[in-house]
Amino acid sequence: MSAPHGPVSGAPVGPLSPRAWWARRPPEAGAAVLATGMISVGLQLTGHAVLSWIALALTCGAWVALAAGFAVRPARERARWTAEAGTPGALTAVAATAVLGTRLSGLGRHRLAEVLLALAAACWPVLLVGVVRHWRRRGMPGAVFLGSVATETLAVLGATLARAVPAAWLAHAALVLFWLGLVLYGFALAGFDRRQLLEGAGDQWVAGGALAVSALAGARLLIADGGRLYLWNDDDHGVLRAVTVALLVLCLAWFVVLAVAEAVRPRPRYDVLRWSTVFPLAMTAVAALDVATAVGVPWLGDLGRVLVWVAVAAWLTVLVGAVRSRAGDRGGVRSRERR
Repeated sequence: MSAPHGPVSGAPVGPLSPRAWWARRPPEAGAAVLATGMISVGLQLTGHAVLSWIALALTCGAWVALAAGFAVRPARERARWTAEAGTPGALTAVAATAVLGTRLSGLGRHRLAEVLLALAAACWPVLLVGVVRHWRRRGMPGAVFLGSVATETLAVLGATLARAVPAAWLAHAALVLFWLGLVLYGFALAGFDRRQLLEGAGDQWVAGGALAVSALAGARLLIADGGRLYLWNDDDHGVLRAVTVALLVLCLAWFVVLAVAEAVRPRPRYDVLRWSTVFPLAMTAVAALDVATAVGVPWLGDLGRVLVWVAVAAWLTVLVGAVRSRAGDRGGVRSRERR
């Protein structure tokens, strides 16, 4: 079982106030914003507008709180901010910002989505360089794949806006990010500790989630081609299509392995890293829906619609665990991430 992450008090001191709890949250808590945003996208794509709006409202509120903490902490706790900025969990802020922008673009709020893209793109290299500098060759937890996730979510938003605006340069920039994200995935896979499949507290699912968002980026790039934009010739289109389908297949294969590992060694206790189980599920659902549209395979759309509800069920389960953990918390946020 993974070792505790964050402060855990040995003596009861009474429940933390919301302000104190938020101040002590780990950077991995940003995965909750990312998960909620992806579920909003999935619900929108499947026609559940009211539920999607509710999820979007929750995403916006949580994102504002996340952004405020990100902006204020360097002045108040610079040493802590610097240390946390070098951890993979910090990249959830970039990914959450890009996903929120993607959802807002789906509402026609392209200017606001462009602002969020600029913000995420500005933070991305700073955080990514700091994270990569701390990578180890072996023994890394599932969070190591967040470098790929953050890069691919930028590609998703870039491709989405490229079609909506339209802007060919955005699509070409998104294509570069798409391939870079796959390179980062390869390095992350080499350093990933396979024992995390049986021991991970939840973020081991990011190994599959990174492939899902890569497939989503590929699908959005395919969808962007056509209409007012001519982006790829037949050869380029064929390669992108083949890679996108392969990524989704590999993602689904990963999830079978991860689900079997969870069944072999159940880990029912709540952990903040469980939000990093939810967002890969939501990303897979959205990826299946978009790939179905991009390559014309209807049954993938059916799979995506089922997976949206699987992701919603996982989100509700983790939320209940978070509320119960918060109610009984005596010493801060619990996490058992292996350091």
